[in-house]
Amino acid sequence: MNHLRTNGGAEISLHKQKDKVPREGMNGRCGNLGLDGTSARSSCDENGKEKHIAGSSNSQSDVICKKARQHKEMTFQDMYESQNLLDDEDEDDSDWEPLQKHVEVMKWFCTNCTMLNFDDIDHCDVCGEHKESGILRHGCFTSPLLQDANLTDSELETKEWHKDGLSQNTAPSNSTAIGFDERMLLHSEVEMKSHPHPERPDRLRAIAASLATAGIYPGRCCPITAREITKEELLRVHSSEHIEAIELTRRIFASYFTPDTYANEHSACAARLAAGLCADLASAVVSGHVKNGFALVRPPGHHAGVKQAMGFCLHNNAAVAALAAQAAGARKVLILDWDVHHGNGTQEIFEQNKSVLYISLHRHEGGKFYPGTGAADEVGIMGAEGYCVNVPWSRKGVGDNDYVFAFQNVVLPIATEFAPDLTIISAGFDAARGDPLGCCDVTPPGYAKMTQMLDDLSGGKLLVILEGGYNLRSISSSATAVIKVLLGESPDCEFQNVLPSKSGLKTVLEVLKIQTNYWPTLGSSFAQLQSQWGMKANEKAAPDLGTNLVEMWTETSVFSSFKQAFACFFSWRILNLFSVTAMLSY
Repeated sequence: MNHLRTNGGAEISLHKQKDKVPREGMNGRCGNLGLDGTSARSSCDENGKEKHIAGSSNSQSDVICKKARQHKEMTFQDMYESQNLLDDEDEDDSDWEPLQKHVEVMKWFCTNCTMLNFDDIDHCDVCGEHKESGILRHGCFTSPLLQDANLTDSELETKEWHKDGLSQNTAPSNSTAIGFDERMLLHSEVEMKSHPHPERPDRLRAIAASLATAGIYPGRCCPITAREITKEELLRVHSSEHIEAIELTRRIFASYFTPDTYANEHSACAARLAAGLCADLASAVVSGHVKNGFALVRPPGHHAGVKQAMGFCLHNNAAVAALAAQAAGARKVLILDWDVHHGNGTQEIFEQNKSVLYISLHRHEGGKFYPGTGAADEVGIMGAEGYCVNVPWSRKGVGDNDYVFAFQNVVLPIATEFAPDLTIISAGFDAARGDPLGCCDVTPPGYAKMTQMLDDLSGGKLLVILEGGYNLRSISSSATAVIKVLLGESPDCEFQNVLPSKSGLKTVLEVLKIQTNYWPTLGSSFAQLQSQWGMKANEKAAPDLGTNLVEMWTETSVFSSFKQAFACFFSWRILNLFSVTAMLSY
């Protein structure tokens, strides 16, 4: 492996062409050694599952061949009738041992959550998905227990995606537009590591399958034509050195910007298509050619900054969309980022810009959760203080109630006063229940509710851009729930009388205390919130817990099952494999 450093300082590790290693499906390459260290045959079965078949030793083979030569004229009938004949010339057979029984040791990676499973287990130990899951054909509507068990015959006929997208001028003005292109599926990690990379093409396939099975798209939504974004458009967001570094990967079989951020020869095209779709969707929504939109794109973008690619991200799709919206006539743009990781790239790009308000809700844990940025006191710089709002959760397991509570008391009051012309959601679904990296507890109704709460801003001009999310069932069901809201449906749950957790309440109060300095209208609500929750906390308090209103509140958001805790443990293992754990502490 060689390393190339570009003029702008971005280092890319390169694989030479002669080092090409074919990727044998999502379940890994086959090995060459048996369990005891002897040579073994290795193969993959018809489902791509890895097998190691232990063979016999060379000494055993010599003995067998010797006896075969001595009695090559004999049939099995002769040998059966003369059982002692084989040993007439060699009474001492102490050097002969029976053939070892072939032992097959199989392993399979869960299609849904990528976790490793062994032996003849039919369901994933972590997420419960069947090893022959049909989630890539029919999305979240497939039963996790048995393949296609809950689908009728008519539903099994997956609809074809439209090949030709509608232009902005032909799409109905009251429609929901979807941005998607199959070429984005070609972006993948070339060389299979010890574990499938969580940011994989199957993420888009699962969402697409869910939408098709539900008749949402194609059907109720319209496509837009995909194009690669131009260098001139990218220069509004990224440095020329960064753009050139991404473009260089077109000529390289496999490369890495960071240990967890890969590229292949198709990645630059995929990244430009993703950015182009986001830019065109933003322009279409702002101009009124469509009502709202969902960008079903990858690679994700919110970690990509002015000069660096990181965290699986190459180009910053939300930033490109925001500036494209302003070019189309929007004066002010809100970017609401609910990905479980802080969008450090988006914050960097707009931290001096008062025309773009960036609000992020994410795990932070005192800077120990990746990427370590996004503390509540990071509010913007150079005269744009207050236009960066971070809601940094202090622990894992945060669920619907904490998110909705933060929306009610932080997000909506600030966003309403800002009065954006377009709202962009950086919609990572890795805070969803069951995600192996996020380890949080947001449900599809929770995402739908947050989308509905934002829909009233900007006169309904809303663009949702896919970011992270690594459990296929969670990401596809959550994305489907969000798109249903874009289509005008109401969430399944209304979330009345929302009760936050102790840590969630503490985080919201901390954010309000800081942001009141920049949004004075928050002052009265902050005081009211302190008083309201102070009384409730006192009602719940035990005699020896002291007087702090936050510390007296009873914890309400916890893991509901052992499997969720088990998945959270394995998320640490995944992040360690991809060298992301530098910022984590479990």
